Amino acid sequence: MVGAQSEPAVREFASEALDRSRAVDRSWVAPDACTLPTAEQPLRVAEFDDLFTTAVTWVDRPETTRLLLGLPSDPAVAARAADLAVRESGCCSFFTFTLTVSGARLQLEVTVPEARTDVLDGLAARTTAGARS
Repeated sequence: MVGAQSEPAVREFASEALDRSRAVDRSWVAPDACTLPTAEQPLRVAEFDDLFTTAVTWVDRPETTRLLLGLPSDPAVAARAADLAVRESGCCSFFTFTLTVSGARLQLEVTVPEARTDVLDGLAARTTAGARS
């Protein structure tokens, strides 16, 4: 988690995140509804991408307004997903994140209102691509 790293490590992470995010599509970012400063958006995209590539084990889209992500049943992964969900909800209030632990299963559910399915489409595409890498 970024908050637990030393300042040089955070700067290195931020620099790498900016380099990666410049080359990727950020179409799932909703500039008209997001209060996160534009300069910080590539870092947030990189954090989601990192979660997608390192932790997502399966993806399901049962409805156009709902995305389900399977995660390893691990306290550190749960904390990381929860932290990211809380911060994202703070700047893009149209997202609803629900983290569920049931037995050995950890699931992150992401929902949006019908008017924001385009944003969820973009997020789902990134999630699917990250889960395959």
